[in-house]
Amino acid sequence: MGVRASAWLAWSVCAVTLLILALSLLLIVLGWSTPLPRGWTPWRDQAVSLVGIIGAPILGGLIASRRPENPYGWLWLGFGLGLALQQLAEPYAAYALVVEPGSLPTPRTISHVLGLGGPVALSLAPFLLLLFPTGRLPSRRWRTLAWIAAISGVALLALNLVFTMPDEVGGSITTTTVAVVSVIFATIVLSALSLVVRYRRASGVERQQLKWFALAAVLGGAFIVGRLLSFFVGQLLSLDWLLGNTLWNLLDTATNTALYVAVGVAILRYRLYEIDILINRTLVYGSLTVSLAAVYFAGVTATEAIFRTLTGQEEQPQLAIVVSTLVIAALFNPLRRRIQGFIDRRFYRSKYDAAKTLEAFSARLREETDLDALNEELLAVVRETMQPAHVSLWLRRY
Repeated sequence: MGVRASAWLAWSVCAVTLLILALSLLLIVLGWSTPLPRGWTPWRDQAVSLVGIIGAPILGGLIASRRPENPYGWLWLGFGLGLALQQLAEPYAAYALVVEPGSLPTPRTISHVLGLGGPVALSLAPFLLLLFPTGRLPSRRWRTLAWIAAISGVALLALNLVFTMPDEVGGSITTTTVAVVSVIFATIVLSALSLVVRYRRASGVERQQLKWFALAAVLGGAFIVGRLLSFFVGQLLSLDWLLGNTLWNLLDTATNTALYVAVGVAILRYRLYEIDILINRTLVYGSLTVSLAAVYFAGVTATEAIFRTLTGQEEQPQLAIVVSTLVIAALFNPLRRRIQGFIDRRFYRSKYDAAKTLEAFSARLREETDLDALNEELLAVVRETMQPAHVSLWLRRY
């Protein structure tokens, strides 16, 4: 297939996927004012989930049209199409069964068929990790895992077609289906480990590509950890009360968008080498946010305890919040500088040492008057900071 034909096909699949998402949005808007029965996903959450899918077909279209020889873009197109079909299933059933009963044909059967897009997307998920970024397996040893993932995906799709009958919205879950899904999730975990193997063997451009993916993975991991904390800790931290379910869905959408952007930059190699700056800033401001949040809650708790001891009142004073806020404002810049220095020393030691060497040379430059000694010092600094294969200094005489 030629480049033009590949680009046309890629954007056609992308357009079909976006049209499916547009239809889902239309049904959501039309049914927005109608309350849904208990157990159905609220219209608002359906809309937020839809936004988190939009990036997948666009990413697939960009990669497949510009790198048609790389199957990775086509994987994203299939993944996005599967998610879009699954997304359409619930709005279609909700509109046909709750909003305007009888307005759409065979809602249960069509919703069940559309829901098969979920198993398709899940089956492609291991390959999104296993084939990143080259579109090829890390080595021949990973073929067994690829075959297991492929066979499990086909089995999952067959089970959903044959055994999950659309007697009610959502269908039934069999023990075999659970076992197959567990195998797929296991292949996803092992496929993620393949990225670690790739990174250890990679160099140059491929290593930078893997860094982009790793940054998105860290953001996704942070979201999952926060969600688990809100679930298990519950009322103690009251994270669900603090954010709300819709805001958690918005964070999920933002995390997915970050993944799409990271993969797009990595594969298309746009501003590829700026990843080190992003990782540095993420480490600094992520650590800073956690530290300031800890200081804030500790300050509020301590002030409340002191106030309760002195006055005997249970109500938390506004003074505790004001004092904690002022402490955070005072600590922001000093704490940021300390965290930046620690991260530079720990993770960017060569750059940190080079910066210190240049700083020392600048101080020496203001005091040195011997030109020959200064030349030797300059050459030594270049060797130490840049580490070139050869260095020489040429001075123009006037």
